[in-house]
Amino acid sequence: MGLIKKKCVWFACGIAWLAQAGLVLARTLPIEATDDQGHQVRLTAPAQRVVTLSPHATELVSAAGGGDRIVATVNASDFPPSARTLPRIGDGLSPNPERILLTRPDLVIGWQPSQFSSLSQLSVPTFLSNPKTLSSIPKSIETLGKMLGTSEIANIRAASLNQILARLKQYSRPDTQVRVFIQVGDTPEYTLNRAHLLSEIIEQCGGINVFGSAAAAAPKISAESVLSQKPDLVLIGRIGATAQPTQDLAALSYWQRLNLTAGMAGQVYVMDSDVLYRPGPRLIEAAETICSLIQQARK
Repeated sequence: MGLIKKKCVWFACGIAWLAQAGLVLARTLPIEATDDQGHQVRLTAPAQRVVTLSPHATELVSAAGGGDRIVATVNASDFPPSARTLPRIGDGLSPNPERILLTRPDLVIGWQPSQFSSLSQLSVPTFLSNPKTLSSIPKSIETLGKMLGTSEIANIRAASLNQILARLKQYSRPDTQVRVFIQVGDTPEYTLNRAHLLSEIIEQCGGINVFGSAAAAAPKISAESVLSQKPDLVLIGRIGATAQPTQDLAALSYWQRLNLTAGMAGQVYVMDSDVLYRPGPRLIEAAETICSLIQQARK
């Protein structure tokens, strides 16, 4: 019996050693990922000091469980609330290499290639994040979790967002599409075309973006052009509005004076522009609420 016990002890020790060796090996293996520009990004270890060059990148990194890894960000990063206390590097359109270098980053995340042109001298890995579809948002979170070594958290958050996207299928009503006008700002001067992710949500909810076919991503429009489209619902993105849709009396009164279909039916709503326009988790989390507005306008 003594010999058997000794063999069991040695076997258990061997298993523990192999597990430990596997853990060490996993930590030392390089991390490779493909960014949204198709470039391969290689890290020698999970990123510990991250600089984000856009508000949506800050939200994605935080959703992936790496909020505490962000050492600096751009002026507009304000969510989650903890991001408001992060050191700033400017507006992010033309990042200052010296200022970024002072933060000693091991990963810089931006949203357009031009942001990286001045950073090549830093020899710091860069990752371009520019989700083009709703499904690419949870995928981005999973990828960032891999690069940060926080996959356990990232995968759970991504799965939750994918579940929301799956539920949107129940709202699809191609036979009775609701015409939706996306109003950017307080006055009807700009809107968004089909390329924006908000338009994808509208389509999945059984609606149609009345300016979806416009050539420009953010076409300039007029009140007259909106009237000609006869939208059933007006969805306004406004800075500082709440994440939940609310009826704004001024906007409602404006469209009622012009006899807009949506205005006369009382279907004019305002939401936080950051929630609606940033390609991040909050946009997906707001999707079912937007679907409810479209369902209501259908009645």
